[in-house]
Amino acid sequence: MSDITANILSYSLPELESLVLSMGEKKFRAKQIFGWLARGAASYDEMSNVPAGLRRNLAENGYYIGQPEVVTMQESKSDGTRKCLYEFCDGARVESVFMKYSYGNSICISTQVGCLMGCTFCASTMDGKQRDLTAGEMLGEVLKMKRVTGEEINHIVLMGMGEPLDNYEEVSKFLKLINSPEGVNLSLRNITLSTCGIIPGIYRFAEDFPQVNLAVSLHAPNDEIRRRTMPVARKYGYDDLMKACRDYTEKTHRRITFEYALIRGVNDSPENAEELADHLKGWLTHVNLIPLNEVKGRDYRTAEGSSVLAFRKVLEKRGIAATVRRTLGSDIDAACGQLRASAER
Repeated sequence: MSDITANILSYSLPELESLVLSMGEKKFRAKQIFGWLARGAASYDEMSNVPAGLRRNLAENGYYIGQPEVVTMQESKSDGTRKCLYEFCDGARVESVFMKYSYGNSICISTQVGCLMGCTFCASTMDGKQRDLTAGEMLGEVLKMKRVTGEEINHIVLMGMGEPLDNYEEVSKFLKLINSPEGVNLSLRNITLSTCGIIPGIYRFAEDFPQVNLAVSLHAPNDEIRRRTMPVARKYGYDDLMKACRDYTEKTHRRITFEYALIRGVNDSPENAEELADHLKGWLTHVNLIPLNEVKGRDYRTAEGSSVLAFRKVLEKRGIAATVRRTLGSDIDAACGQLRASAER
């Protein structure tokens, strides 16, 4: 079993330069290797302009290219969404989802193996959290998806398994790797990070990555409902979260998207919509309404279509921008809240 710390996909260009210099090679070789990795090379044999001795030296010293293995890949019959169950070198498994939109291709990646947050309507947290993913493993999710689909990836959403702000250092390094001009060179404006509301992380994120889009999984119009469905709310209260989000928009001048899963009889009434509008009126925000994607083993049911439309109508009447998310991949359990590392469904 390989040591995940020796995954060369986790190395920044300066780190890779230090490594090749320590092996007696010229500094520019690092840039060659970095470029090959960004283009999706899965073995050193593909790096045709890198000396064979350096390639052999890297491999013999345990530095490996940590693209995950594909255990299964499913394709939706309705919309072409593809979901991969990946396995890393230590046997840990996560799921990633490839989606096609009119504005380009998007991948939803995981940031942890499982999730610690315990949201009561989500599949990802049902098995608990095994460990964090490294920056290289996150990059590997993207590169492997490009390899198996043969498609370019224009947008990345950190909305898969795990809470990104609970793995801040590795997520931060991943964002820098994917944005590196010598590497994948994906614009930070084409990346969205979703958090369930870890307030210190939101403030830190505003300082470090003001160009990355922020989505907050709110899912409730008040503290009582949020505490009942999202344990994180017991630590970070509703009013404090709203203040952190307002501070974020003032700091970055960027719009926050609030994700709101509509659960029948829990948070989907017109009164709930009015209460939500009271919190959001007058500031830079957008509400992404998500008819709940039902999960086996959870008792919650999705809101009726009429309730979804009525909820959106209330928000729009109050001047709150709102859309209903197009559900992709629900027939292969690839929709929001359905990702899980185990085979049980």
